[in-house]
Amino acid sequence: MLRTALFALAVFALSACATAPRPAPDGQTRPPFPTTETRAAFGLAHVDVETTGLDPDYHEMIDAGLIYTDLDGRELGRIYVRILPTHPERISEGARAVNGFDVAYWTSHGAVSEAEAVRQILDFHRRVSGGRTMIFTAFNAQFDTRFMTALLAEHGAAFRELFHYHVLDIPSMAWGQGIEDLTGRTLGPRYGVAPETSVPQEHIGMTGAEFNVAVYLEIVARRAAATPDAQPR
Repeated sequence: MLRTALFALAVFALSACATAPRPAPDGQTRPPFPTTETRAAFGLAHVDVETTGLDPDYHEMIDAGLIYTDLDGRELGRIYVRILPTHPERISEGARAVNGFDVAYWTSHGAVSEAEAVRQILDFHRRVSGGRTMIFTAFNAQFDTRFMTALLAEHGAAFRELFHYHVLDIPSMAWGQGIEDLTGRTLGPRYGVAPETSVPQEHIGMTGAEFNVAVYLEIVARRAAATPDAQPR
């Protein structure tokens, strides 16, 4: 009798472990992955950042554009923040050629401190995410993720407080549709989307985020056209 009871208890415990959500390392419960039933619980955080260089351990973010959408690309809200970096002298000439960074220009165009930028981003996320699990989505996801992680950590916040532990990148989505291209200037037109501006001081995080959303919408439309019998979302 005792052996039978212990066996039943063991089976129950194994079953519970197999079906219960697995805790994340930080103690949070891992959200389910998107399915037909859970899509509304997810959203996309389309993000683009400009920086003073390529190394997040040395260079800094100087602006960020975030557009939150649902999984079909319908906009939920957006924020643009221009940031005055702590070490503006670290600007690389390559970065300056892309974004036109200049302390006087940034100051006169509403740049805020890094701490204030983080406060605004966190407030935006709380207001707009609506309880959704937001998936960080970018053109160069590794680059943008590393800089966003560094900025948040520097000011007492964490990337995982805002975003899912998986990230998405636009070129990989396009690659899956047979468009094997890695630059926005050439990939965008293949979806009928004009490239982002090349005028340095007009090339900002928000124009990048808008470009990403536009390409994503075309990717979604092409996917729908390829599967006309799919159930509407």
